Amino acid sequence: MQLAAPIPILRSFDEAKARAFYCEFLGFSEDWSHRFEAGLPLYLQLSRDGCVLHLSEHHGDCCPGAALRISVDDLDGLHAELTARAYANARPGIISQPWGRDMTVTDPFGNRLIFTDIRTP
Repeated sequence: MQLAAPIPILRSFDEAKARAFYCEFLGFSEDWSHRFEAGLPLYLQLSRDGCVLHLSEHHGDCCPGAALRISVDDLDGLHAELTARAYANARPGIISQPWGRDMTVTDPFGNRLIFTDIRTP
């Protein structure tokens, strides 16, 4: 028996803002989306490389303001990529921590994505 990596569910409130942040700014691809019917909340799967995220507009799925840590093998490269996109609502920087280097980006719904350089101890 093997367990797979967990897939975090992050709360979202606005489909256009979610797609602009996650797809256009962070570079995730939309794998699939689901609504029970028109006008009901969106549930969305996004991925980039081996990182899979679910976004949900359903109030019972999760609370806004979550934090998750995402390991990255080239934090400087990701930082340069995001900086070049000049997203109006985020200008992330890299911070040296006692455990390594982090770059925190907060989505439009208060969720924090902490990208961590896996090459540092």
